Amino acid sequence: MRYTNPILSGFYPDPSVCEANGRFYLACSSFQYFPGVPLFESTDLVNWTQIGHALTRKSQVMLDKVNSSGGVFAPTLRFHDGRFYMVTNNNSTAENFYIYTDDIYGEWSEPITVDQGGIDPSLLFDDGHTYFISNGQDDQGINCVIQCEIDIATGQRLTPGRPIWHGSGGRYLESPHMYLIDGNYYLVAAEGGTEYGHMVTYAKSDNPWGPFTDYPHNPVLTNRNKAPGIIQGIGHGDLIRNAQGDWFILSLGFRQIHEWQPYHHLGREVFLTPVSFHEDGWFSAGTDGTTAASYEISGDFTQIRKRSYTFENTPWNLDWVYLRHPHTENYIKEAHCLTLRGTDITLDDADSPTFLGIRQKEFDMTVSVDVNLLTSTDNDNRNNSDNPISSGTALNFEAGLTLYMDELQHYDIAVIKSPVGYAAVLKLNLGGIRHIQKTITLPDGHARLLVEADNLEYHFYVVSGERSENKTELGTAYTKYLSSEVAGGFTGVMIGLYAIGDCEALFTGFDCTYHDL
Repeated sequence: MRYTNPILSGFYPDPSVCEANGRFYLACSSFQYFPGVPLFESTDLVNWTQIGHALTRKSQVMLDKVNSSGGVFAPTLRFHDGRFYMVTNNNSTAENFYIYTDDIYGEWSEPITVDQGGIDPSLLFDDGHTYFISNGQDDQGINCVIQCEIDIATGQRLTPGRPIWHGSGGRYLESPHMYLIDGNYYLVAAEGGTEYGHMVTYAKSDNPWGPFTDYPHNPVLTNRNKAPGIIQGIGHGDLIRNAQGDWFILSLGFRQIHEWQPYHHLGREVFLTPVSFHEDGWFSAGTDGTTAASYEISGDFTQIRKRSYTFENTPWNLDWVYLRHPHTENYIKEAHCLTLRGTDITLDDADSPTFLGIRQKEFDMTVSVDVNLLTSTDNDNRNNSDNPISSGTALNFEAGLTLYMDELQHYDIAVIKSPVGYAAVLKLNLGGIRHIQKTITLPDGHARLLVEADNLEYHFYVVSGERSENKTELGTAYTKYLSSEVAGGFTGVMIGLYAIGDCEALFTGFDCTYHDL
């Protein structure tokens, strides 16, 4: 059967995978978003269904006012003796910790910290020992993989941290995972940075403490020289074997917006690449060491891609996330609608505005929502101005839809109410420059907002009447300005619904539809 990459699209970076009871489970990074560490289940490694999050309580992770792309980095998911373990790093607090559960569909434990530095921690369970592995530095300050043995019940170190591998020579050695396969210990890592030089490298040994011998043909997997090419950034891989006995690497990667425009805004996604083990104990991966757009593999499956996301078919506790820890009293979630209560915290703040978002998963999409802005005071003192938010007039109340990369880069289409009346507005926020692109007056606080997108541009409209072609364009903005290459950071564009100011906003009819799947 044939599958197409990515197998999990949108902002789901740093995938880690394990097998338990005949099924596969996947965890990804979540950074400043909450709940943290989304979890997925699969029977074939190709089709993934979200089943929850690992970090669902404020007591498990500190996210208050963390910077964008701070928070939760690079989880590793493992299953041992009937128990799931998720080990990760809160980069904002410089803390490595793990949690566990006997029921992956339920709640996870409180965190257990491990006194070892670095990021991208991992676990290896081997013959009664538990090894804790992370990236770090040796005594000379040189980047390397550090390992210690821990008591898995308490997180206490049983041995000092010890350098076990210095990588193959690439910068930013990270994402170490170790496996025992047919008597060999394989240490797989990422090098080159999670960008266009990203790569998967590895070494092997007959002892978990080494010494490790580099794979002679490192990197084993990279798309760094596959140019021009849409799929880039392949790295941060985790090995897994399917039910047919075939091996794969699940890795992150990204799709740039055009063959000749090296920008990506959907975030780092999950790619699946076949692996072949050889008689000499080494393995190779992919198509001449690269990840291709599709592969033919054994197994009986049909790849299914969800096309439309609505309030009705998108569970609130799975696809939707908040910015940092939410003020839950400001959210009323029902089967067919969402009510948001605004505060004075805005999308420009590294804080927790009233915001609920889902990931943008494909380039070509149409997303629309009906917004009814209800203010706490009747401030409808209109005048004869053609511009309801003329220069010098503050936006008192606001609710709408945002394409959000971080607090400095986001495009917002909204209904606002100022001292001079209601309006629909398009705001473009780039690098701290806050620009009002266009406004149109509205008779009241209700409007249907529409965004049409392709790989290069977003087009913003206000729709009137029952027919979608009755629409007024507010403007166009380039996708590349919401990319990691412009904004920086490690996340991707979120489609967010939000409210600002002393108001309530009722959202109905949300529909995000992807085309050409």
